[in-house]
Amino acid sequence: MHEIIHPSILYFGTPVVLVSTLNEDGSANLSPISSAWWLGWNAVLGFGANSKTPQNLQRTHQCVINLPSVNEVANVDRLALLTGSDPVPPHKAARGYTFHRDKFAISGFTAVPSHLVSPPRVRECPIQLEAELTESHPLAAEESPGRLVALEVKILRVHIAPELRLEGKPDHIDPLKWRPLVMSFCRFFGLGEEVHPSRLATIPESFYRPPRVEALLANQA
Repeated sequence: MHEIIHPSILYFGTPVVLVSTLNEDGSANLSPISSAWWLGWNAVLGFGANSKTPQNLQRTHQCVINLPSVNEVANVDRLALLTGSDPVPPHKAARGYTFHRDKFAISGFTAVPSHLVSPPRVRECPIQLEAELTESHPLAAEESPGRLVALEVKILRVHIAPELRLEGKPDHIDPLKWRPLVMSFCRFFGLGEEVHPSRLATIPESFYRPPRVEALLANQA
C-alpha cells in the first residue's frame, strides 16, 4: 500500500543547468538551477523571484542555458551556496549563501562569447543554448506572492560538442553519448544505461521541429 508523506521538496530528478546572464555593470553572473524543462525550442526556468539571475533575465531579456555533463560536477558544486546578490537576501543568508562577484573564476569555468545574445556561454559545458525571454509567470501566487517565478524563454541557437552528434545525422544529438548531470533531492546523479527500447523513438525527430527552426534550416540550404 502507498503511504501519505509531506516531503519538504519535490525534486524527483531533473537536469542541472547553468544560466548565464549579465549584471547591471555588464559583468557575467552564472547560476546553477535544476528547475528547467523543454518543449520544442522553448524552455521554462524556475527561480526564487528575488534571486539575481531572474532579475537579470527579466531586465535584459537574454541568457544562455548551459548544460553540464557528469564530468563537470565538481565545477558545478563550487557554485553551490553562492549568490550574485549583494547584499545577500536574508532567506539565502539563513541557508549559508555568500556573495561572490566572479562566478566563472571561482567555479573554474571559462566564459566564451555568444553569437546572438550578450551573456557568455560556458566553454566546458557540452551543450549551450542561447535564449531570450518571452514570458514571465508568477508561481504559487496565492500562498507565496512574489516568491517564485517561472520564466519562459525561446532558444535562438544551439551549440554542442562535436562528439555528441549522431553519426549520419548532423542535427541530432546521440542520446547514448550525452550524459547529463541530474539533481534528485539536492544530490547529484548521472544517467545509467538505456533500460528499454522506446516506441516514441521510432518517430523521426523532424516531426517535432518547430516552424521557425525549419525556416532556419531552409535559409542555410
